Amino acid sequence: MKRSLLAIASLVGCIALPVQAASPADSWPDKPVTVIMPYAAGGSADVLTRIVFNELAKELDASFVIENRPGAGGTIATTVLKRQKPDGYTLGYANVNTLSVNPSLFKQLPYDPNEDFEPVGMMFNLYNVLAVRADHPAKTAADLLKLIKDNPGKFSYGASGIGTSGHIGGEQLRVMAGLDVQFVPYQGDPQSLQDLVGGRIEYSVNNSSVVMPLVETGKLRALAITALKRVPLFPDIPTFDESGIKGYENVSWGGIVVPKGTPQPIIDKLNAALNNALRTDSARETMSKLGAVAAPGTPADFRTLIRNEQIKYRDLIESANIPKLD
Repeated sequence: MKRSLLAIASLVGCIALPVQAASPADSWPDKPVTVIMPYAAGGSADVLTRIVFNELAKELDASFVIENRPGAGGTIATTVLKRQKPDGYTLGYANVNTLSVNPSLFKQLPYDPNEDFEPVGMMFNLYNVLAVRADHPAKTAADLLKLIKDNPGKFSYGASGIGTSGHIGGEQLRVMAGLDVQFVPYQGDPQSLQDLVGGRIEYSVNNSSVVMPLVETGKLRALAITALKRVPLFPDIPTFDESGIKGYENVSWGGIVVPKGTPQPIIDKLNAALNNALRTDSARETMSKLGAVAAPGTPADFRTLIRNEQIKYRDLIESANIPKLD
């Protein structure tokens, strides 16, 4: 009898032992993951994201499918992402425009960058370059700024549309340097750069990935880069800070976000794998050829950057009197 009671007690004890619940991240991902991209295939954001996700696929032994949904300053794709099931199988590329500029640029935004998404992590920083045509009389940024100030209202600069990094970076320069210039919006980078080479606009502030090939072929001259410190890939290009515009920085950063409600263990697993991917020599070297710098970090780091940049660009858009978009 005692032996039977002991056996029963032993069995009850085994049943009563706590069982650890399986984490949703344990089996994730066990099917292809969609990455929603707000910009066209072949653009700098698309190319850089594919570089990172090629490495990420190796880290997680997973398959990622980039889905391009360009238009409306990134709002179309970002709104689509907001409506996806928060299960870790739909991620989104997000950047300074969709998360920090658009909230102040659009009259009504169909998503809330702070409430509708969870940040996973940064991927890269991409800097812009102040450029003029190759035979321009200005040899330095200081030369160009003096020329503009000596001829108020005479010159113009261009970029691919209102609210793009080229436009916002140009307006930031206009405000900080006290310039009287006109902005000319274009349909895309090729059109604005063609007019820059042809002398129909005076200068542009555009992504290094599209400017530097024209500098290297002798069609444009690079005067300054929008980083606070010189970029190792372009060591001979001075910063705006060095050129007399103290504190000027304009970074076209990009990262990954997921719909609100995505399980935290999945976010943590994805962030760890993302950081590992960004630290590989392959990712760093390939991105650097396009002028981008890998930027690993935590979800909290990314959230802080997003909110700080929202304040920065809200103030800039107000002070520059940039009209809000419908």
